[in-house]
Amino acid sequence: MQLYPASSNAPEKPNPWSIRGKSYDLSKRGMIMGIINTTPDSFSDGGLFESSEAALEQAVRLENEGASIIDFGGESTRPGAEKISVREELNRILQALESFVQIRSPKTLISIDTSKAEVAQAGLDAGADIINDVTGLSDPAMRKVAAGSECGIIIMHMAGNPRTMQKSPYYRNVTNEVITFLNEQIKLCESEGINKERIIVDPGIGFGKSLQHNLELIKSITQITALKRPIMIGASRKSFIGKILENDDFDEREWPTVALTSYCREHGATLFRVHSVKQNLDAMLMTEAIIN
Repeated sequence: MQLYPASSNAPEKPNPWSIRGKSYDLSKRGMIMGIINTTPDSFSDGGLFESSEAALEQAVRLENEGASIIDFGGESTRPGAEKISVREELNRILQALESFVQIRSPKTLISIDTSKAEVAQAGLDAGADIINDVTGLSDPAMRKVAAGSECGIIIMHMAGNPRTMQKSPYYRNVTNEVITFLNEQIKLCESEGINKERIIVDPGIGFGKSLQHNLELIKSITQITALKRPIMIGASRKSFIGKILENDDFDEREWPTVALTSYCREHGATLFRVHSVKQNLDAMLMTEAIIN
């Protein structure tokens, strides 16, 4: 009987993720992050959770569905989005975040999705555990906030900014360029007193990437595991899914998102930022039962 050797392209296991002095091993059991957009203009759920009451109810709902992390964001980063002031962003998120801190399970983590140092600091002071920065801590002020805390950090790759990122994005080799950026940001953070064990990396699906770029990055997740950091994937309901399906209905993007969660978990990603927690959690757990 012929024996077939195991694939040599297995993903590398990430080192643990440190958040406020506690270590989280995501190598065998990943995490689901539930999205709370308190914005009027986010691409798929803008306006649904603008009030603090609605945002709090949704946070509790996602926690009950099994989210390990609840991610509060007050500024849309959809393609073409305009920046808002620090005051406006804080007005949108702070009350709901503070209320959720009081009632969350001790096991549930809170992240703040922002690229503004002042907003990140206010979120941490209110009880958030993680900074989720789509600009990859490119702002020295944000790195200073991170260095002054023991919070977890999510560093994402984005070409340009939300207003310009989808205007003819170009790469010689998208995977190599994304990995290079993430590695350089990790080293920059380390040089400024931020332990790399606190960092998760995010290739930035949909942020300054064409359909082909997104597919290439998803296909190449195993290569990104060489950084030895946990990898977050935020592909939920994004427009490239609609392009593939030739369907603009956001509800029709849920099950393809679940498929992406399963595929990406198999190939080494360990944290998934999604709108619908239960379906993606079930897919992740089923995939882990197979690969482990």
